[in-house]
Amino acid sequence: MVKYSMVWIVMADGEHARFVTPAPKRAFHTQRVFESPSAHKKSSDLGTDRPTRSTESATGTSHAITPKHDLHEMEKQKFAHQVADEINRASAQGVFDQVVLVAPAHTLKEIRDKLDTTTAAKLVGTLQKDLTGVPDHELAPHLDEWALQ
Repeated sequence: MVKYSMVWIVMADGEHARFVTPAPKRAFHTQRVFESPSAHKKSSDLGTDRPTRSTESATGTSHAITPKHDLHEMEKQKFAHQVADEINRASAQGVFDQVVLVAPAHTLKEIRDKLDTTTAAKLVGTLQKDLTGVPDHELAPHLDEWALQ
């Protein structure tokens, strides 16, 4: 009896993630959707969006101090780490034998860097694309390499 390996394809961007599995006849099925709680929040909802003020001691003139971090970028990084944690958890539970990551370059790096060694060993491919908005029935041309015939 032939044992087929279970492939998990994780598609993510900075705010959305989909966990997809290949099905017969080059089809794909979304098993789970994962969304960032801050996906649709404004900067003011994430924290202060006004730069802090500084007063010059010699003249008393006020200057705005530019924030060092973009709050949305920090939330996207945090979300990528949450996606990696979810992949690590699923790997430990034996949900998949192989994993493929599909994400824009920055998100792909963030996720990949947070994978534990066991999960990283199951990584069989990456694709630098944002496919989170592509419906299941249109994934085959993008993910043909991992499709079941």
